[in-house]
Amino acid sequence: MTAREKTGVAKSAPRGKTKLDATDVAVIHELQKDGRLPYSKLAPAIGLSEAAARQRVQRLLDRGVMQIVAVTDPIQLGSKIMAMVCVRTSGDARKVAKEISGIPESIYVVATTGSFDLMVEIVCQSHEHLLQVLNEKIRGLSGVADTVVFMYLGTYKHVFTYSIS
Repeated sequence: MTAREKTGVAKSAPRGKTKLDATDVAVIHELQKDGRLPYSKLAPAIGLSEAAARQRVQRLLDRGVMQIVAVTDPIQLGSKIMAMVCVRTSGDARKVAKEISGIPESIYVVATTGSFDLMVEIVCQSHEHLLQVLNEKIRGLSGVADTVVFMYLGTYKHVFTYSIS
């Protein structure tokens, strides 16, 4: 198991370095519809043999182009609070991002441009838990200059089937 698999942290690939052909795009589209699609059904849908489909999927996984994961809904699983924490840093934002990525409550950490250096999605069990994460785990980090917190009141769209072609 790689470090990326253990942590669930996606490694940023150099932009524009990965070229996809029509078959790669077809594989991704089919797996976006159903990530559990067996090779026996994927293969004919993309015009390959089962062995070739299996190899194509593995190549996409190995290159970091895609991941096949189960996406859970934290609220359905008992978490009460989801929030986006916008972070301004002093110094190297990448170092702060790496530290925040190690916080178990953080589920999404990205570097951004504009008013904030980082955007961090967190999941907490209560308001008190949210306050603890903010004060003890995020705001206390060296390099964190300021935070702005947006608590989620409802989720109206959350998809993983965006077009890649």
